[in-house]
Amino acid sequence: MISLKQLHYALAVEKSLHFKNAADACSVSQSALSTALTELEKQLGFQIFERDNKKVLVTPLGQQFLDKARLIKVQVDELYQLSRAQQAPLSYPMRIGVIPTIGPYLLPKVLPGLRRAFPDFKLTLIEDESAKLVEMVRTGDIDTAILALPFAHEGLLSFSFWQEQFYWVTHCDDPAAQQAAIGSQDIDPAQLMLLKDGHCLKDHALAACQLNHSEMSRAFHATSLHTLIQMVAGKMGSTLVPELALDVLVEGNAELQALPLKDAGPHRELAFLTRPNYSGVDSIEALIKQFQACLPAR
Repeated sequence: MISLKQLHYALAVEKSLHFKNAADACSVSQSALSTALTELEKQLGFQIFERDNKKVLVTPLGQQFLDKARLIKVQVDELYQLSRAQQAPLSYPMRIGVIPTIGPYLLPKVLPGLRRAFPDFKLTLIEDESAKLVEMVRTGDIDTAILALPFAHEGLLSFSFWQEQFYWVTHCDDPAAQQAAIGSQDIDPAQLMLLKDGHCLKDHALAACQLNHSEMSRAFHATSLHTLIQMVAGKMGSTLVPELALDVLVEGNAELQALPLKDAGPHRELAFLTRPNYSGVDSIEALIKQFQACLPAR
């Protein structure tokens, strides 16, 4: 009979395509994991993985098996979560994903208050790009993810908790820095530096300025907002920063000036995403209440 442990091992190998790394992730020896998967393949009558000393490949039939195994894992996790419905919110562990353009600016504002209000709450945080976090929510690898909307998340529930504007950041020597605000039509796209493709913040920033990717001629595309800000301080161009990050990135730096956009907002919306059958919605609602108490009033 196929066991849940075998499914767990198989999915771990699929994720890393490496038996040793999968064994470490499952906290078992490599020989124990390999033996369990060999027995699983015997029970199934086909190979899930092709492996040699250099690489691991998933067979076509193995991929079909793993897709079904992933659905089973999510359903089993939901069975275990049924007991949580009888517990108080935030009384059980949660795995929360957060994107890099939110985590460093949101978490320092909300975590201290959360710890004071719920000192026994066990929280695991995973930082990654939006698309990867959405997939992790779907597969049950995390319970929920904090993303910036709009972002495609068909089939998942969203719980909005904050909205924010974008600010245009330039060097204080820029003549436009003396204005109280700036319209998107006054921003030179040839001087605008944004994050590289794959970061939803870039799409949100372009949408806020009513620009498209073809109008972006700058060859420099950063992987972090901190890098962009350093480039602006070096008079290499300008950038757009979400409101939540202003105090960390801009305030206190005499070389920089941040101007609000005149264009109507909000320019992005922060939200929790989770599965429709996730039993911890009451905990997400408790987190939202706690977060909103720590963020500027709207």
